[in-house]
Amino acid sequence: MWHASHQLDHYDCVILPGGFSYGDHLRAGAIARFAPVMGSIERYAADGGLVIGICNGFQILCEAGLLPGALLRNDCLQFRCGWVNLRVENAHTAFSNAAQPGQVLRMPIAHGDGRFYADDATLARLEANGQVVLRYCDAAGRTTAASNPNGSLNNIAGIVNAAGNVFGMMPHPERCCEEVLGGTDGRLIFESIIATIRSRQVAPAPAGR
Repeated sequence: MWHASHQLDHYDCVILPGGFSYGDHLRAGAIARFAPVMGSIERYAADGGLVIGICNGFQILCEAGLLPGALLRNDCLQFRCGWVNLRVENAHTAFSNAAQPGQVLRMPIAHGDGRFYADDATLARLEANGQVVLRYCDAAGRTTAASNPNGSLNNIAGIVNAAGNVFGMMPHPERCCEEVLGGTDGRLIFESIIATIRSRQVAPAPAGR
């Protein structure tokens, strides 16, 4: 969609992609947060529309206040580009329902500011409410310091808002949807979204029929 779009009602889902917005000057996502379309996205999300932010999109959603917390500079102070393992913590969201609880997914990352941070109260609330959807882990599903590529608190790689319709993740599912790209685990994210959209399109049967 155009960066100044105002009509989003005809979209089933809004995806804020990765990359660099406005050169990520000042702070990742800090300027993009003021793009004209963001007001429309905020209203779209408030009305229950599905929104997913990937990498830079996740940063923008946090900057806009649509998701809690912030994405800080990687603790290694390096740009990290490679494949990571992710454990599915919550398989009952609009963005993860095609996966199994505890399933280990493999996806690529490419970011310099991916360290998820939140204050203690926010972090506790995210954990208690099941808003942590993906967590960095090793191939066996263990969350270790070595499996955390950026120093994210609690190895958090993806979270959902309290309403469950806004999701942000640092790894790139769109880069692993075909075998030729090295894996297909990213398809689960998009298959989950499609399943959610289809379930919303099924109208309930009239009472008494």
